[in-house]
Amino acid sequence: MLMAHPAVLRNLVEQYDTLRIHQAENGDAEVQQRMDDIAYTLCVSTGTRDIDAALVAARHQLPGARPQDDSVLTA
Repeated sequence: MLMAHPAVLRNLVEQYDTLRIHQAENGDAEVQQRMDDIAYTLCVSTGTRDIDAALVAARHQLPGARPQDDSVLTA
């Protein structure tokens, strides 16, 4: 599987987190659409099917993640 560059993943995670805060405050449909787009991109980039798994996988792939601790990725 191809892996996204860590800088791309970090940017997507940061955008999603920022939009999630904005969505909670305003409930804007445009913000929700952007969140959906980023969620899709994160899922494709990490080989996952839902945003929660995608966020965990993306954060796990970022520099500074503890590669020996993959307990959150096991079922």
